[in-house]
Amino acid sequence: MFGRRVLLADPDPEFRRKLKDLLRQHGYLVVAEAEDGRSTLQAAFRSQPDLIIMEGKIPGSKGLEVARLIEENRLAPVVLVTSHTHRELVEEAKFSSVYGYLTKPIDDNSLIPTIEMALATFKRLIRIEEENRKLRKKLEEKTLVERAKRLLMEKKV
Repeated sequence: MFGRRVLLADPDPEFRRKLKDLLRQHGYLVVAEAEDGRSTLQAAFRSQPDLIIMEGKIPGSKGLEVARLIEENRLAPVVLVTSHTHRELVEEAKFSSVYGYLTKPIDDNSLIPTIEMALATFKRLIRIEEENRKLRKKLEEKTLVERAKRLLMEKKV
């Protein structure tokens, strides 16, 4: 019945409860909850979620440090949630590893499309990185073969 696995990271337990109910109504499964930066990272590594919905100013974290660590390890896309628009947070999010940004209160009209876009973008990024890795490997192999050919030709002359 459930589709994507979600980690909720927000210091407000009431907000997490409401968001969990909303997600459940749309077929998402909340696999972990956290209230600060450290527990968010622990839960992300432990539960391996498909998506992380995280308070933009999560306690115990400077800026988007937690989102950056999650992105570096390619754990899951992060969607930020804030109680109101923080201009500096939006600017930082534009140049970091955030795949979506929502302001509270959240309704399913904004939540679900943001989640689906974040998941699709993350999946596309992972696919492109894999293609890039394969192409680099082919190029390295081709370079080695060309070098070997050149050495053989030099020895025959």
